[in-house]
Order: sequence, then C-alpha cells, then structure tokens
Amino acid sequence: MKRIPEAEMMNDAAQAAAYAGADFVQPNTLFVDTFARCFPDFNGCWMIDLGCGPADIPIRFARAYPGLQLVAVDGADAMIALASEAVQHAGMTARVQPVRWRLGREPAPEVAQRSFDAAISNSLLHHMADPRVLWSTILQCVEPAAPVLVMDLERPRDEARARDMVEEHSGDEPAILKHDFFHSLLASYRVEEVRTQLDTAGLPHFKVERLGDRHLVAYGRTGCA
Repeated sequence: MKRIPEAEMMNDAAQAAAYAGADFVQPNTLFVDTFARCFPDFNGCWMIDLGCGPADIPIRFARAYPGLQLVAVDGADAMIALASEAVQHAGMTARVQPVRWRLGREPAPEVAQRSFDAAISNSLLHHMADPRVLWSTILQCVEPAAPVLVMDLERPRDEARARDMVEEHSGDEPAILKHDFFHSLLASYRVEEVRTQLDTAGLPHFKVERLGDRHLVAYGRTGCA
C-alpha cells in the first residue's frame, strides 16, 4: 500500500481534544521505557520534544528524570493550549515549557535556540510533508553525541489491515479519533523508508526497529558512527 499523506497539524479543537482525552498510556509508557533501554546512561539537563501534542510524554520524562528540563514543541495552537493546561495540572510549569513552532516554516523560538542534550519525537514523522525537515531540525537542535529517539506508527500492508488495527487499538474511542488513527496509519512510513531517510540525513548509524504490532522506532546518538 502506497503512503497517503495527511495534514501536518492537528489544529482543529475537536481533534486536539479527542487526542488529549484518548488512552495513550501504553504507547507513551513504551516510549519512555524504550528511551531508558536505548540510553541507560542518559543524565542530560535539557531535552527537546518535537511534536509534543498534549504534553503527556514530556511530563512523563520530567517525572522519570528529576533533573531534566524540557522544551515541548508543537506546531498546532490547539495542542499547545492543551499541553500548557496539562503541564500546569501536573505541577511541572518550572520544568516543562510548551511552545508553538512550525518546523521548517518559521525560525526557532528563542527557548529552542540552544543545544539540547537529547531530542525525542513521537508520532510527528508521519505528519511531515517532507520528513527531511524533522531529521535536519533534530541535528540543528542537539549537542554532538546527543541521544535521539523517534517513534511513530508503521504503515500496514493494506487498508483492510489498517481498519482492523483501528478496531483492535481504539475500538472504544470517539469516531473522530478512530478516523484520525486510520488516516495516520495510511500516512505512516515503513521501516525501510525510514532507513532511507536516515541514510540521506547523514545518520546511517541510527537503528530502525519495529516495536510491537503498530510502531517503529529510530534511535542513535548524533555524530557517533
């Protein structure tokens, strides 16, 4: 099945609210656990999350790494509003800073104009009209040898399988979320496509692996062959 692109941002208020209210405990916990597995010695002070959505993942990282400061970036105003509410509710305003930034379309905001000790991104890659923008942004944002973890959906073999996956993993969620999940699956990349992206971006040493039945993960340290 060929990739079918979808909108870069989730700026509709109803879409954003449905996403924020969905049960992502399992994949978001998996994300944090995978980072810890891939980079067990990480003790950096600053991390950037590209495509933070409603900020559940940066909040989880702040709890898992007590000395960590995070800049949580998203291009959608609706998501940044929800992220700011979540950060405040979690009591993390001193350590997690949500900020709107449309990657590749506008200069980095001042808070993101520093060299970060690590970069993470979950479920942003399939939204990018040009995936090179994500990889180049990561390289611009981080210190040499910084750990990077990018997780995303992996495109299934056909639409029938995509519909089955929607029912398996979000059968009880609102119709708007199921609609978006289906189209995200169709817009996602496959392992071999991400491998090509990394080679083109100058990151041939990064690893790409399948993670469960619906995700893939790309990870490595910048500048380390």
